[in-house]
Order: sequence, then C-alpha cells, then structure tokens
Amino acid sequence: MPGAGEPYPPMSEGLINGTAGGKNNKHLTPRSPRTALEPDTVEMPPSRRSKRARHPFVVIGNAIITLFVLAAVVAAVALVLGKQRFDAPGPLAEDRVVNIPRGSGIRDISDVLMREGVIDQPWVFLGGVLALKAREDLKAGEYQFKAHASLRDVVATIVEGRVVAHQLTIPEGLTSEQIVARLLDDDVLTGNIKEIPREGSLLPDTYSFNRGITREQMIQRMQQAQQRVLKEVWDRHSPDLPIKTPEQLVVLASLVEKETGKPEERTRVAAVFVNRLKQKMRLQSDPTIIYGLVGGKGTLGRPIMKSEIEQPTPYNTYQIEGLPPGPIANPGRASLEAAANPARTRELYFVADGTGGHAFAETYEQHQRNVARLRALETGDQKDQAPADPQPAASPPQAAAPAASAPAAQQRRAPARHNQNTQNQNTQTTR
Repeated sequence: MPGAGEPYPPMSEGLINGTAGGKNNKHLTPRSPRTALEPDTVEMPPSRRSKRARHPFVVIGNAIITLFVLAAVVAAVALVLGKQRFDAPGPLAEDRVVNIPRGSGIRDISDVLMREGVIDQPWVFLGGVLALKAREDLKAGEYQFKAHASLRDVVATIVEGRVVAHQLTIPEGLTSEQIVARLLDDDVLTGNIKEIPREGSLLPDTYSFNRGITREQMIQRMQQAQQRVLKEVWDRHSPDLPIKTPEQLVVLASLVEKETGKPEERTRVAAVFVNRLKQKMRLQSDPTIIYGLVGGKGTLGRPIMKSEIEQPTPYNTYQIEGLPPGPIANPGRASLEAAANPARTRELYFVADGTGGHAFAETYEQHQRNVARLRALETGDQKDQAPADPQPAASPPQAAAPAASAPAAQQRRAPARHNQNTQNQNTQTTR
C-alpha cells in the first residue's frame, strides 16, 4: 500500500478485463446492475440433420410402419362393421328351401344364396366364412333358411349340415313291384332301379332321407332293415312253430299281413294258419289266389271268381299243401312278430264279422254260424261278375259249404278275408 502522497500503482490489464492474467480477453464492457443480473445469451451452433435419419432404409421403414398402422386401423373398423352386418337380420322375407349342388365352391354357394335372396352382401358372407375358418366345412345339400336369417345363421346351417329331411312311407302289405312304383313316383329320389327286388325282402316303414339319395340306395336301406328285423324276430320265435327257416316265417307273415289290417287280430290270424299247418290242412287263403293270378301287381280290382279258386297256380293255397313257395307281399314288423309268436288258440277258421273285424271259430259248425250271421248282415246277393264264368265265390251262401267230393280236412274253408288296408281290399270271400 503506498504511503501518503504516493500514487497508486497502475492496475494490471488482467484486473481491468475482469480476469487474472487474461491477456487475450476482450475489453470488459461496463454493465448496469440490472444488466449484470440477466443471464448471458449463448449462441447455439447451427443444426445439422443426422445422416442416419436421411438413410433410405430408415425412410422406407417409417413408411412401412405407417402403412401397417393405417392397415390395422382400417382392418379394425372393417371387422367391427363386418361383424355387425354378419349378425344383422338378412333380407329373406319368408322361409325358403335352397338346394346347394354337390361340388359347389364358396363362390358358387355365395351366388346361389344371392340368387335365392337369402343374402344380399356376398363379400360379408365370404369374409365371415374365411374368418370362421369354415371354408372346408361348407356342405352341399337342401337347406331351409328361416325368414330374416342372419349371415351367421346361414353359415351355421350350411356348416352343420342341417339339411331338409324328406320322408317316404311304405305301407305294410305292398308287393315289391308296388313299392318300386312308389319309389319311381317320388321326385326327390334320383336314379333308376335295375330290377324288382325279391318279394318279401323289403321292410315297410317310414324312411327319412335327404335330397340326392338314389332309389337303389333306398332299396338297399329297406333290405338291410328287413334283414335286421327278421333276425331279431326269428331269434325270439316260438319253438313249436311248424316252420323251419326265417324265409318260411316271411311267407307266413305275408299271409297274415294280407288277411287283416287290425293289429289286435294278427296273432289270432297267425294262429289259424299255424294250427292248420300242424293238422295238415290247406291254408285256403284268398290273397294267395290273387297273387298267383296277378303276381306283383297285387290287386285284381274285382272279387275272386269261383273258377279262379279252382284254378291251380303255385301260390293258390286252395290247391296246394302247406305254405306257398314264396311271400305274397312285404310284411311289416308286427306281422312278422305275430307269425313268430301266434296266439295260443285252437281256432281253425275266421270270417268277416261285418264291422271291419273277423269272427274266429274252432269248429266248422261254429264257423258256419258265423258265416250265417255275416249273410244276415248283407243286403243282398251279389251278381255274377262275368256271364260266362260261374258265380263269384263271395256271392252265394253255398260258397261257404264244402265240396262234396273233397276230403273232409280240405272241405273246411279258411275264414273270409276282410282287410282294413286299402291296398289289400281285393275281395271278401267267405270260406
């Protein structure tokens, strides 16, 4: 520190510039107190774009990601809208049956449904099938779609194969030729029939089937059903039957089927035939006469003439001993069971009782009284059906009387036939 009166030494340049020893520092510009309190502004270096950001791969990648995001958004929106339309009620105003042919692809099915008015948005249908992964599960067939069925309902119906079921009823007692005629008349079935099936080989029943099944396939189903039922019935047949084979059982059952249409009478009718077989009596069944005359056609269209009773044929049980050589119709299960297990009676005769049933008898005398009661109910004698032919067997009371020259066991005619089944009402002969 200088003494009094001595001048102060000069300030160093560093102190003047605000730094100690800053020879290269700029000249310190005095600032006001307010300015000194404000922060200094630092100049930023000029911005330079990263070379990596400008790389083509990066640009392409960004574009792809953007496209994926947009696609995801569009797909989500389409999915929501598509699902709404997929579940919305359809345009069908009323129930409709639509046939989808075999070999149809997804586009073919879509066209058929569009043409039939089941759907009106084929692309939604196609998208729904693909989304459900059901393309390979679509099945051909005949389908019934409900009114206003949604696309989901339509797809479910086809995928699950809920096809329309048709039914064909074959009444008991028809011949194989008559059954074939019914199959040919059914326009839902397809194909031809090579040959008439063996008589008695078809089981009368109600069969369900889908459109497109062939007539030969239906015959095979009926034959398989008959074989199955026949085996079941034969395995439980009465041990004292005078028949030895299942084939003979079918023959006997066919006679029972043609003789009565009342279920409660089947076992009694079967018992009459079984009792006659055991006693070596001729069966004398009118339906066998008819079958011997017309074969598989089944009906005469008129009463049996007396001359036809005496006309020998392989099936006429008025002229032959025992069972005919084959069935005269296709019996149903009930007649097969009745023939296999007939009623335990000693009855040998039956005749129409005038009320749709039959009166049964053990003796010829009792049978004659039943015949007399039937005649009393008749309004008058029937006239000859043909002038050149003797009187019909059904007409005169003496038709029930035995022939004088016949052996006693053969004189006793079997009961009158009176079948409720319209297919079997060929005659009402009193025997």
